[in-house]
Amino acid sequence: MSSQPDPTPSPTSLKPNRRGLWAALAAVLLLIGAVAVWSVVNGRLPFGAPTFHGTVIQSPDLAADFTLTASTGERLSLSDLRGKVVLLYFGYTFCPDACPTTLSELKKVPAALGDRADEVQVVMVSVDPQRDTPEVLREYLSYFDPSFLGLTGTEEEVLAAATPLGIYFSAHEGSAASGYLVDHTTTVLVIDKAGYLRLLYGFETPGEDIAADMRYLVRQ
Repeated sequence: MSSQPDPTPSPTSLKPNRRGLWAALAAVLLLIGAVAVWSVVNGRLPFGAPTFHGTVIQSPDLAADFTLTASTGERLSLSDLRGKVVLLYFGYTFCPDACPTTLSELKKVPAALGDRADEVQVVMVSVDPQRDTPEVLREYLSYFDPSFLGLTGTEEEVLAAATPLGIYFSAHEGSAASGYLVDHTTTVLVIDKAGYLRLLYGFETPGEDIAADMRYLVRQ
């Protein structure tokens, strides 16, 4: 009677290919590491919601629209900038400290975004419309970045633009050299491409941090 082969696999045939398992584990770890690095660079948590350097605003309503005169000489509405992320700041050209400091940080953003810089628009609305004509704004902002836009109008128009966004400003006496000065909110507001207020940046937020957030928002 002929013998039949034993169908029970030998212990050797059941032993896993350890070299293959280690190679697969290494590939998975490399993938996780690459995703983590990409997430940090682009301002996102791995496999999660984005993390931002500013205060997140979750408003169900579009940011209040307004129309002012731009540093180009044309009338411009906030809604005309839909499709771009808007970094909106209320300041003035005679400002001795907060405004030049903030604009110096904001000018780092276009340089950091490279070929996507045109998807972000920095806008400064003047809280000193008496002195800040479109021409004055254009010259002043060009010292920081020629792409920056200035907006001005009557005091009533600027107040109507500022109030719904929670921006405060008030003129007061200065020195004989400076003339009057204007106290104002130093927050930078971020309006996303769809027109919603998304973020607020406090005074002296580094431009590098703002640029990191913009890398995420321009892809939305």
